[in-house]
Amino acid sequence: MRMARGLVAGLMMALAVALPASAQFGHPLKGSWTGDWGTSKENRTHVVLELNWDGKAVTGTINPGPNGVRTQKATLDPETWVVHVEADGKDASGKTVHYSIDGKLENIGAYQRVISGRWLQCPTKGDFKVIRN
Repeated sequence: MRMARGLVAGLMMALAVALPASAQFGHPLKGSWTGDWGTSKENRTHVVLELNWDGKAVTGTINPGPNGVRTQKATLDPETWVVHVEADGKDASGKTVHYSIDGKLENIGAYQRVISGRWLQCPTKGDFKVIRN
C-alpha cells in the first residue's frame, strides 16, 4: 500500500512539472528567432527576430539592441501559418530602410519552430530562414 501511494505521488509530481513546461511554448510566434537572410547561398546576413504576444497582437524587434528595429505590423494567419512582419529602420547614413518579411511557420508542435520565406530590406530582396531558440 505504501509503495502504491509513493508511485501515485511520484506520478503526480511528474505531471506537475511536465504540464507547466509544455505550457511555456506560448503563442506560436513568441520567442527569440535566429538565422539568416540573403540574396544567394554565398551572400547571407545573420538576423535575430524577437517576437512577443500580449494576448491581442504580435509585436517585436528585428536585430534587438541599440540599433534594433521595432516592428510596426506583425501578423500570423493561424489557418495557413503564414507570417507577415513590417518595420522601418535606418541604415548607417540615417536613410529609412523598409522591411517586409513574409514566411511560413513550420514545425508548429516543436519547440524549435522554423519560419522561412521572402525577406525584403528595401531595395534588396532575398530569402530567409530563422529557428526559434
